[in-house]
Amino acid sequence: MRIPWIAKKPNDTVLIETKTKRALIIKIRKRQATFLGHIKRRERQEHLVTTGMFMGRRGRGRLREKMTDGLAFWLGVGSTVEMIKMTREHDVWRGMIANAMRHGTR
Repeated sequence: MRIPWIAKKPNDTVLIETKTKRALIIKIRKRQATFLGHIKRRERQEHLVTTGMFMGRRGRGRLREKMTDGLAFWLGVGSTVEMIKMTREHDVWRGMIANAMRHGTR
């Protein structure tokens, strides 16, 4: 889409400029999935933050929707734990992303 981040465009005009809203969602999910696979294969601080394994207290109110839960639903995996295990194998992970892109979002 090549829209600069400094362009002050409302979401409605961006969605109209794209072919469909579905194509935009698929593109976003693909980028999220590739980034998540990259982070999960490197076991550093980012890995701990995305899995939620850090010390502290949970905030009040409703839990926020996590990126990992949305990706697990999009990829058709039963749980986020299974999805994290699958990120270890690079070829399997890339195949899952390609399959999800072909069949679209749920």
